[in-house]
Amino acid sequence: MSYKTILVHIDESKSAIKRTQIAHQIAAKFDAHITGVALTGISRYIFESTDLGVGDPNIMLHLSALRERAEKAIAQFTQASANFGVATTESLIANDEANGGLGLRARYADLIIIGQTNRNEPSPSVLSDFPEFMIVNSGRPVLVTPHTSETLTVGERCVVAWDGSREAARALTDALPLLKASQLVQLLIINPEKRSETHGEEPGADIALYLSRHGVNIEIATRFSTQDTGTAVLHACKELGADLLVMGGYGHSRFREMIMGGTTRTILEKMTIPVLMSH
Repeated sequence: MSYKTILVHIDESKSAIKRTQIAHQIAAKFDAHITGVALTGISRYIFESTDLGVGDPNIMLHLSALRERAEKAIAQFTQASANFGVATTESLIANDEANGGLGLRARYADLIIIGQTNRNEPSPSVLSDFPEFMIVNSGRPVLVTPHTSETLTVGERCVVAWDGSREAARALTDALPLLKASQLVQLLIINPEKRSETHGEEPGADIALYLSRHGVNIEIATRFSTQDTGTAVLHACKELGADLLVMGGYGHSRFREMIMGGTTRTILEKMTIPVLMSH
């Protein structure tokens, strides 16, 4: 397995250039193609309706402004890609809001790269539940990049948060290309005694053997903490010098409301390194 098509969400935010840089770093490792998608924020259903007043000059002016923002995002992506210049790229504008527009195109990619929600820099095309929606609904591994970090590398030193769950196993398998290319992977187990029926007598031994058979340089890092699991994971990542966290994304969709597990929510809110999640 390898990543051959990487889908990147692009917009006018400052962190979009960082996402583009990370996409090029990963693409260089796997000789992958990058597709950048900018969303206007206009639901595609508005164009299918005859009674939403699309012909109204005021509405058309607003739609035109949103389109211009997407075009600026494309121009920024194109310039950044030219500067990094290590992968074949293409870009497109989708008349849709981010959840639906990127979610549809995710089916045709191996890896999705999006940004952490930044409540200090809201976007007209992105809802606040965007990362959660993509993790639960895209059917692909989602790499979420933080908006506060100055991380220059991704995947050189990985931490895998392992609790023996289905979601963790899915994320670990989806991340195998990056884990195999990593200098060192730390298999992080927080308070293994709380899931003794899952971990067995020697926590992490079975999954470490599985990874080593794939050529992953793996070590087991067990931590005991009284903090909530999400906070404990983030502290361990900092201690271990990680530049990528791999973990399962827990939650489910309910209409448009996303209800995520407490650990997932903590990670998505407080992350300072890229996080690869699968559901």
